[in-house]
Amino acid sequence: MSSEPVSPEDTAVQLMRAMTRLRARLRTEAPTDDLPWNWSHLTTLHRIVQDGPVTATELAQAEHVRRQSMGETLAALRTGGMVTTAKDPNDGRKSLVSATPAGRTLCERIPAARQAWLAGVIGASLRADERRTLDKAAAIMNRLADSEL
Repeated sequence: MSSEPVSPEDTAVQLMRAMTRLRARLRTEAPTDDLPWNWSHLTTLHRIVQDGPVTATELAQAEHVRRQSMGETLAALRTGGMVTTAKDPNDGRKSLVSATPAGRTLCERIPAARQAWLAGVIGASLRADERRTLDKAAAIMNRLADSEL
């Protein structure tokens, strides 16, 4: 085995493959009536619930997508009754997006099922040192996601 570090390109490929596989598996762990919602719908809805009323532009920046893509995501969420929009009381030119009660319920239900599955697998499959490594990896992944580079 070589002591040379793995190249950033090789690490990027392996990380992307692993994230894609885990994301796909987590998607299957949602209740079947929640399956119409894709990953971008759910992450956007979660951010709206977490951050409170927010503009579509702010959401697009936070989710690292184009404004047009965010518009499509919000249209689907609005059609599904998960979000509503209202004029910004401080700037009537802007609209603020808020989660509906149904959207809030969905944000509670799906992550709970996925978290229960993932926690069970982590607890049953990983040693304590591997769990610590995974905790560090999660922190590093969040740092990468927030990087301005």
